[in-house]
Amino acid sequence: MTGYKSKTLATWLAFLGGGFGLHRFYLYGFRDAWGWVWAAVTLVGLQGLRLHLTQGQDHHGAWLLLPVLGFSLSAGALAALVYGLMPDEKWNARFNPAGPEHHAGWLTVFGIVLSLLVGAGILMSAIAFSAQRYFEYDAESSAPQANRERLSQ
Repeated sequence: MTGYKSKTLATWLAFLGGGFGLHRFYLYGFRDAWGWVWAAVTLVGLQGLRLHLTQGQDHHGAWLLLPVLGFSLSAGALAALVYGLMPDEKWNARFNPAGPEHHAGWLTVFGIVLSLLVGAGILMSAIAFSAQRYFEYDAESSAPQANRERLSQ
């Protein structure tokens, strides 16, 4: 973790490539285990997107794995918010203790705003998709049982 670390760059890396752990690799290097875990989880979610596009949304793997992608991408947006909103003094003490100080500007603010807008949208979409698929599956699986009970009366 040597060298100057820009809070603006870390914010934008977390927003644009947070799902693949790019911000972690920038701040902590390629030996950061959490960066690799983040990338692996996003790849699992991308598998759900592939299943959704090729097999349709009724494929069980698609509706189980696609929300993983949404949660991973929204977690990247959350990391962008955390980095962007961190006070400059705390940022410099943590990532630039012996180097030049970083002072955030408007580019950091734009990254924060976009992260909040896009991340919240992705998170709400992931929750809505997974809840919809769960309740549709639950209704479909309980419908035959209700029909049998109605017919036996």
